[in-house]
Amino acid sequence: MNQPSVTLRAANPTFDDGLACAHYANEASEGFMQVMFGRRYEEIIANAFLQPDHDSSYQNVTFAECDNIIVGMILAYTEAQHRRSSREPQRKAAGRLRLRMRIVEVLLAPLMRLNDSIEEGDFYLHFVAVDRERRATGVGSVLLDAFEDQARASGSTRLSLDVSVRNEVARRFYEHRGWNVESEWPNSPFMPSLSVRMTRPL
Repeated sequence: MNQPSVTLRAANPTFDDGLACAHYANEASEGFMQVMFGRRYEEIIANAFLQPDHDSSYQNVTFAECDNIIVGMILAYTEAQHRRSSREPQRKAAGRLRLRMRIVEVLLAPLMRLNDSIEEGDFYLHFVAVDRERRATGVGSVLLDAFEDQARASGSTRLSLDVSVRNEVARRFYEHRGWNVESEWPNSPFMPSLSVRMTRPL
């Protein structure tokens, strides 16, 4: 049976697209979004998504669709864009739950700082996610191709991402496409590695 063709589109600054972004971000982060924002995480992320010029803005999101139904997403940005970004849109969207967000940021500060280690010239893949029933159908490859095209258009010189050490399927997928492990986090003889930074020159 033939799979339907995949089309790509830039995210629109709408609440519905924001909800889709929240869903895929939570999937890609293995539930971290829900930990940070609680049960209202989708609403909070969707409201922040509407604001420009920060990491989780609609400006950085591309959706994959099959038959006009969203089936996957990438969220990516340059190192320079990340350096100018702020968490204030998320804090504002969180409202009275911003204290919870702040507590999580403090408790998980080393993990939160992982993104700040993006090197100059990098185009960073923050999130990539595909619907479970669409995995191994080529949607992920289409999204990664789009990510690489965006990186070239931005003038970046290298691709980078972080992936959980538990996600062996994703790691093999990236390695098959020429990515290499650059480092592990945390880099400590006393703690097990939780994630790896993978890179690929353009």
